[in-house]
Formats: sequence, C-alpha cells, structure tokens
Amino acid sequence: MNILVTGGAGFIGSHVVEQLCARSETVTVIDDFNDFYQPSTKIRNLSGVTSRATIATADIRDAGKLREIFQQTHFDAVIHLAARTGIRPSLTQARLYTDVNITGTQNLLELAHEFDIKKFIFASSSSVYGVNQRVPFREDDSLAHPISPYAATKLAGEALAHVYHHLYQMEIVCLRFFTVYGPRQRPDLATHKFTRAILAGQPIELFGNGATRRDYTHITDIVQGILAALDRPLGFEIINLGDARTVELRELVALLEKITGRRADIRHLPDQPGDVPVTFANIEKARRLLDYRPQVVIETGLAGFVEWFVNQSPQQ
Repeated sequence: MNILVTGGAGFIGSHVVEQLCARSETVTVIDDFNDFYQPSTKIRNLSGVTSRATIATADIRDAGKLREIFQQTHFDAVIHLAARTGIRPSLTQARLYTDVNITGTQNLLELAHEFDIKKFIFASSSSVYGVNQRVPFREDDSLAHPISPYAATKLAGEALAHVYHHLYQMEIVCLRFFTVYGPRQRPDLATHKFTRAILAGQPIELFGNGATRRDYTHITDIVQGILAALDRPLGFEIINLGDARTVELRELVALLEKITGRRADIRHLPDQPGDVPVTFANIEKARRLLDYRPQVVIETGLAGFVEWFVNQSPQQ
C-alpha cells in the first residue's frame, strides 16, 4: 500500500513508519518539526528510514501545502497521528490546540474524501473519557464532559471522523491510545521526565499524592493495534488501545528506582487541573476486532526504556 503518516517523526509515528517500511509499504511522512520539543530529536527518530520513506515538512493547518502532497501521490490510506499533545500545555494554549487538532484533522479528512482515499486511521486519546464513572473505560461510555482543551479536541476529531464516514462511506477507525511509553517517548511525559531526573540526581515533581493511576501501554503494542486497524475492513469504529492494567504514579517511580538502582528525590505538588484520577482501558473490542493482545508488561517495558535512555543520554 501507499500510506501517508502524519506526525510521522514523533514518538508513535516514527515507530509506525519503521514497521510500515519493514513491511515494504510505500510511506510518505508529514511532520512540521515544531519546537514542542527539540526538532533534532524528531529528525533522529526517522534516521533509520530516510532512505525508505518520503519525508515532507508541512503543517496540517496549511490546506494548500497538504493539497500539493495529495496531488503528487495517490494514497491508499492515511494514518493521522499529527497533533498538539498533552493535557497541561493545552490549558494555556487552547487556541493552538484547537487550530492544529480540529482544523488540521478537518483538512486531512476533506482531502482524503476529495482524493477518494477510503481508509483513515485517527489517533484519539483516553483523555476523552474525562473523570469517567465506569472503570475500566468502554468505548460506549458517555463522553459529555471532557475536562481539558486537549480532550475536547480529540473528541471533536472523533465526531468529524464519523461525519465523513456517514456522508462519504469512508472507512475510519478512531483509536483511543492509553498512556503510551517506550523508546523515543516525548521528553515531557512522566516516564521520560522521571528517568532523566533520577539518573541526574534531580528532584521529581509529583502532582498530588501519587495515587493517580494510568494504563501504561508499550509502544510496540500500540503499533500492533494501529497496523491491525489498517489491515482489517472495519467501517467506522472507535477502539481502545491500552494494556488493561493500571499502575499508580508512586508505583511507577518505585519501579524506576528499582531498575536504575537509585532513589528518587520526590517533591509533592498540588493536583494539576485537567488531570484525571485514573485511566483504564477495557480492550474487549480491540481483542475481538483487531486480535489485539498486549505483550509487554510494565516491568519489562520500563527496563527497556531505561536501557534506551542510558544509551541515548548524551543526546537527551
């Protein structure tokens, strides 16, 4: 297949691109290489595929530039991973998050319709569940009350995706990712920040009492789910991709202490607005439709992440 991957230089995107190239698919990457974190890190993420993938620098808000790319190549599928991510930064940059995540997604859906691309994978997020009353979270839970601008933009993206499926019979799968970790994880995320601080002997800032729980999902399991969604005829579906296990924040720190052999200097801070007490995926639908079966337990995944971090440390 000829596949367009937006956000393909990022954490999740670069892993997806690598696996697609390993399958001998023809891959075009769109990324704007913005300064949310070091652009050089994103360039390095793609260092293993530069000879096998076409890389285009473009902002998904720029419909004209996107049109040029769609005119140059007929794509069989779009894997849309590009987004402004993170709950906390969305609180102070709500307009930017709206512009990128909603307008950008609208641009891509409209071009996919115009150029008759029937397969579209949209990266959504567990954040859409907000403070959910039913645990674990199911795809048919009520989502009337998102609690951050980021969550609201992802919910809007899902709604737009359904519109294009309904009107134009596009096959669209919205994948709700639960806290993804592993090699190349963004430096602003907890696993990365905590590992860096512990190894540098610097304090860790822990919001709340450390009892919040997250469904940490390894990057290899997420990629498995994305490729399965790409390969199967599904119509319109919204599907959780998680590990179906929760880990407390303080347990995550304890595991990193054990792996690194060092103690963490923990500084407690007040709860952060927009954060939720728990994320926990019900993955029955993913098992049924995608044969999705997470393989990497948190202990193994964290050890692999720390090993990657140490090997990369001169460049962090």
